[in-house]
Amino acid sequence: VPLAVRRVQAGHAPGQSPEDAARQARYAALAEAVHSEWPGVRDVALAQHADDQVETLLIALSRGAGLPGLASMPAHWQWQGLNWHRPCLAVPGAALREWLHSQGQSWVDDPSNTDEKFTRNRIRARVLPALAEALPAFRETFARSAAHAAQAQEVLNEVAAQDLAQVGVPPRIQALQQLSRARQALVLRHWLRQHHATTPSTAQLHELLDQVAACTTRGHRLHLKVGQGFVVRAGTCLSYLA
Repeated sequence: VPLAVRRVQAGHAPGQSPEDAARQARYAALAEAVHSEWPGVRDVALAQHADDQVETLLIALSRGAGLPGLASMPAHWQWQGLNWHRPCLAVPGAALREWLHSQGQSWVDDPSNTDEKFTRNRIRARVLPALAEALPAFRETFARSAAHAAQAQEVLNEVAAQDLAQVGVPPRIQALQQLSRARQALVLRHWLRQHHATTPSTAQLHELLDQVAACTTRGHRLHLKVGQGFVVRAGTCLSYLA
C-alpha cells in the first residue's frame, strides 16, 4: 500500500480537549486520504488494542460519563462513507508488539505518549500496571462491561428515536412535557446529537429540562447555551441556533 502523508491543524476549540481535537483531525485526514488516494476502498482498519480500550473506559469513568462514554470505542462504525474497524480491541498491547517483533515489523512511537501531563498517558504509566497486579483479567472484564454499556445504549437510542418521531423535529414542547423527565433527557440528547451535532453537558441538560417544565404559558422565554449554540423557544417548539 503506498504511503499517503497528511498534515493537520489540531487546535482545540473552547471547551474541547486537545485529545478530542487531535482525534477529530486525525480521522478527518484519514477519511480524506482514503477517498482521494484509494477511491475504491470502503473499509479502514485501525490499530487500537485492549489497553487503549481500558484507558478510554477509565477516562470516561473519571469524567462521570454516561453510557455512551462507558461503551468506550466501538469495534465497528460507519462515517464519511467508510466502514471503520478496530479488529485488535481484544488484544493486549504487549501481545500485539510481541507479534510484530516475531514478524520482523517495526512501528513508530509517538514521543508524546510518554508525557504524563496527558491523562491517558498517566493511566498507561501508573494505573494499568497496578491493575495488572491486582486484577490480572482486567482487560477482558473491562471490555465486557464496555460491551454491556454499548448494548444498553443501542436500546436507548432506539427508544430516543421513537420518542423523537412522536414529539417531532423540532421538538414540540407540549409533547415533550408528556414524557417522563428521564425520557425527555434521552430525546433531547438524541435530537441535539443527530440534528445539530452537539451534546449538552450534564448541567446544561438539567437546566434545559427545568426550562421545558416551566414552559406553561405562551410568554415564557427560553434561551439556553448548549454546546456551541443556543436552545431557544420558537412558538410551541424548541429550536437550536448555532
